[in-house]
Amino acid sequence: MAWHSRVERIAPFRVMNLLASAQAREAAGHDVIHLEVGEPDFPTPEPVVAAGQAALAAGHTRYTPATGLPALRRAIAGHYAEQFDVGVDPGRIIVTPGASGALLLASQLLAGPGDRVLMADPNYPCNRHFMALAGASIDAVPVGPQSGWQLDAGLVARHWRDDTRLAMLATPSNPTGHMLDAESLSAVVEAVADRNGELLVDEIYQGLSYDLAPLTVASITPDAFVVNSFSKYFGMTGWRLGWLLAPEAAVEPLTRLAQNIFLAASTPAQHAALAAFTPECRGVLEARRAELGRRRDALLAGLARLGLAPSLAPQGAFYLWLDISRYSHDSQAFCERLLEEENVAITPGIDFALEGGAHHVRIAFTTGIARLEEAVDRLESFLARQ
Repeated sequence: MAWHSRVERIAPFRVMNLLASAQAREAAGHDVIHLEVGEPDFPTPEPVVAAGQAALAAGHTRYTPATGLPALRRAIAGHYAEQFDVGVDPGRIIVTPGASGALLLASQLLAGPGDRVLMADPNYPCNRHFMALAGASIDAVPVGPQSGWQLDAGLVARHWRDDTRLAMLATPSNPTGHMLDAESLSAVVEAVADRNGELLVDEIYQGLSYDLAPLTVASITPDAFVVNSFSKYFGMTGWRLGWLLAPEAAVEPLTRLAQNIFLAASTPAQHAALAAFTPECRGVLEARRAELGRRRDALLAGLARLGLAPSLAPQGAFYLWLDISRYSHDSQAFCERLLEEENVAITPGIDFALEGGAHHVRIAFTTGIARLEEAVDRLESFLARQ
């Protein structure tokens, strides 16, 4: 059979294959340390689970409006007011099936054949793929320590073309865990606006920050499109719930897209998510953020002992982007051998970077400190044989 050519532009997400291999080794009796998938070992907070169970018991299983449960849209707006002191009209918020649903809506609205999209390299691969499926061309701009692993205003100015329509940021980013501070983010907003472009900001890891206070582009401009999620900070990965904050003029076409693409997000998940904003749940989430910070520090200390600590520590999310060029320029083979020989699962950089991915890996500090320290010991044994 012949598939449409646009599908050929979509590379496989190799971490899922590696996860399957790790799970197979685990099933065969091996003690595998999982540092590959962006999902911490914390369960969904109990207040959220209880709210979901109560919603099911009460029969809240019918469709909501395509843009989401009104009470949840108000709660998300309240979150922006409470955490960032920014007023957001709940009518600008569209609740989606995961952040992926928000990315799909934004890509279909903003990008198409003949358009160019700027984003950092490395980046979350689905960001590139959604834009490619919309028919756009991707300008993946290599970034590194000199720009804080981010697409800054200088890079936007340097790489913007006449047919560039959109710049996309991610802060904190996946896979590097780095953030733009308020000044740098404001400069990007200005650079894009000066070129009459659109700005899409992935804030999926917002709230998971360790060195900088969490921030949102919504506090700088109402004209940016903002993607967020209940999966990461709120610990609701399998509930598949996210949102898109859009400029007012974009809400009507986005609503039509939502009606046709997915109709509505999960109703029980939306009712459950209402509990994510309660003080009880906030306390749990902040304790988890502090624990992730301790895990980051323990992993950095272990890698420093091996002479492998990155020059810039990740400021947010729960990832570390590690240069392995001293040992390999084939990150896929490196990760496969590490799993086979030491039962440590990490992610090859080629999933995330078009340039440099072959000599980088991503490590997710999503398990406890004792297991992270054991993983470093196993990594040391592995590297001694390279």
